[in-house]
Amino acid sequence: MSNVLVRTLGSRDVAKDAKDSYLVGLIGSGIGPSLSPALHQGEADRQGLRYLYRLLDIDVLGIAPEEVGRLTRAARDLGFDGLNITHPCKQLVVEHLDALSPQAEALGAVNTVVFEDGRAVGHNTDVTGFAASFARGLPDAPLHHVVQVGAGGAGAAVAHALLTLGAGRITVVDSLAERAEALAAA
Repeated sequence: MSNVLVRTLGSRDVAKDAKDSYLVGLIGSGIGPSLSPALHQGEADRQGLRYLYRLLDIDVLGIAPEEVGRLTRAARDLGFDGLNITHPCKQLVVEHLDALSPQAEALGAVNTVVFEDGRAVGHNTDVTGFAASFARGLPDAPLHHVVQVGAGGAGAAVAHALLTLGAGRITVVDSLAERAEALAAA
């Protein structure tokens, strides 16, 4: 698998890498059209950082979602500084990490992995990201009854954010009834 990743990455001139240079990737399925590379690169440019952002599409690489741990280790071994994790790997990656932030542990899902001191640490920024966007975009939306579509990797984070924002009641709808029921019971 490392050979596949090396081909995907091209070359990284480690000798020229400065302290403010980062190699980061997005792991997920069907992520070719993702806006993450442009968004991350744009913010890195504004912050004066050198940022190399690569898509690690498990479909393109021929890797099953359950093998996300192997892909995460390979990325760390190749010198990645961190990873973003998306569908369908947010919950699957948890068991392959060395540590979790309190929020990631509470939600059982990770959307960010930071490699520090040889350890892979999982974080979840979906709660704060959703809450901030919701408050900014729909500041006057009534929260007495909210219908949430989706109970997957980000579903628990969105439900938590909605409760934090003051939702009185949340109805969870998902293509898998048992997943919606599990989130509603949590």
